[in-house]
Amino acid sequence: MPIVDVHTHVYPPSYISLLSSRTTNPRIRAPNELLILPGEEHGRPVGPEYSNIQLKIDFMDQHGIDISIISLANPWLDFVDSDVAASAATSHNDEMNDLCDQHPGRLFAFGTLPLSAADVGDIVKEVERLPSLKYMRGIILGTSGLGSGLDDARLHPIYKALEQTGQTIFLHPHYGLPKEVFGPRAGEYGHVLPLALGFPLETTIAVSRMILSGVFDRFPKLSVLLAHSGGTLPFLAGRLESCIVHDGHLFEKSGNVEGTRRRDVWEILKTNILLDAVVYSEVGVRAAVEVAGADRVLFGTSFGFLPLLMEMIDDECG
Repeated sequence: MPIVDVHTHVYPPSYISLLSSRTTNPRIRAPNELLILPGEEHGRPVGPEYSNIQLKIDFMDQHGIDISIISLANPWLDFVDSDVAASAATSHNDEMNDLCDQHPGRLFAFGTLPLSAADVGDIVKEVERLPSLKYMRGIILGTSGLGSGLDDARLHPIYKALEQTGQTIFLHPHYGLPKEVFGPRAGEYGHVLPLALGFPLETTIAVSRMILSGVFDRFPKLSVLLAHSGGTLPFLAGRLESCIVHDGHLFEKSGNVEGTRRRDVWEILKTNILLDAVVYSEVGVRAAVEVAGADRVLFGTSFGFLPLLMEMIDDECG
């Protein structure tokens, strides 16, 4: 059975150029430092592992990985001006498809949507176009959606198009949680709190809002792959379900989605949600398997991040 890496990032050359040309965040500041958040003073290093596709193939060969599904890492394209968003997404997705074509059978891709486009119809058109690209297998999506989260009803035409075309959403945390939640000394701890806690909790909140708003009741065949084993969702699924069924205000205010039945959290985990195994512990992987099933927990590496982190550690240690 082939080993498939579903969580591995690429910044194509044109995207590197785009971020390097900017003077406000998100941007790449010399020497090769990516700043994403408004007002962020210290970013993360962006080395050749992100843009050199041969290094990814070398990594795959070194670790016996047969296939990788590459995707853009945050900040994706949500900062692009609305009048050029559609063309930017088309160009990016074509470029990703061409990168895959350099190594046929080894690389496939998740596309990126023009979420800053003024017309949702332009986003739907790109969703419908992606299956015509040989190597595309779905889309990568951040938790902010069109700016108001993934429970935003304006996303329904996009969800419908993804469901109808059989494409998977790879849901990946985007900007993390507000820095205030980590306390006044958070800056002393580098990126540990935002990455270790902020990213997983961001994902947990985003998918919980999808569940609460009835997204999976309206679109029962929608497929969503959650990064980092779904954040804390495997651990908190029972608590989430209990709070839903015991919340009188929730049912008084909204009830079930008209024409559907409410599907509980456990059913959604078993049918609509896939989890990657990028959780860095056997305990976390076992929890993911327990709630979703072994056939719904997928291998991933998040390649691009860890080699750079290891290089930083080696440099600091001499």
